[in-house]
Amino acid sequence: MLPAAQALVAELEAEAPATRRVLERVPGERLAWKPHPKSFSLGQLAQHVAAIPGNAARLAQGDGFDAANRVPQYPECESAGALLETLDVSLASARTFLGALDEAAASALWRITAGDRQIAAMPRIAVMRTMGLNHWYHHRGELVVYLRLLDVPVPIVYGRSADESPVPAPGA
Repeated sequence: MLPAAQALVAELEAEAPATRRVLERVPGERLAWKPHPKSFSLGQLAQHVAAIPGNAARLAQGDGFDAANRVPQYPECESAGALLETLDVSLASARTFLGALDEAAASALWRITAGDRQIAAMPRIAVMRTMGLNHWYHHRGELVVYLRLLDVPVPIVYGRSADESPVPAPGA
C-alpha cells in the first residue's frame, strides 16, 4: 500500500472508534429533531457522518464532480441502530479504495466543477483527506453539539468531555 494511503487508513482506524461512540449516543426517538430550520435533522446528520468515508471513496474513484448537477439529498437514517451498520460499510469501502490505489491513481488530478467553472483541483488522494477525513471530523463535531443540545451525555472524542473522562476522578 502506498505510504500516503497507509497513513490515511491508519488515521481512519484511529478516528473510527470516536465516531462510533458518538453515533451510539444518537437517540432513535429524536431523529427528526432540528436545532434550527436550516439545519439537518439529527437523523440526516448522523446518517451523513456514518456514510462520509465511503461516500468520499466513491467520489474519489472518478475524475471529478460537477456540483452544478448535484441535487442535495441527505437521507434520514432508518434507525439509530442502522447507523453503525452504515458506518461499518462506509469504513470498509474507504479502506478498500485506499488499499487499491497505485501511485498513478493516487496522484491523478481530481476536479470539482460547477458546469464549466473549476472550483478546485487536487490529487485523488487529497480528496480522501479533505472531502473524506476533514469533512468527517467537521460533521462529527456538529453531531456532538446536537447531542449536547438534546442533553445526551457526550462521549469522549479527544481527551475528555464534560460527561466522561479517561482518567478516574481522585478517590474513585
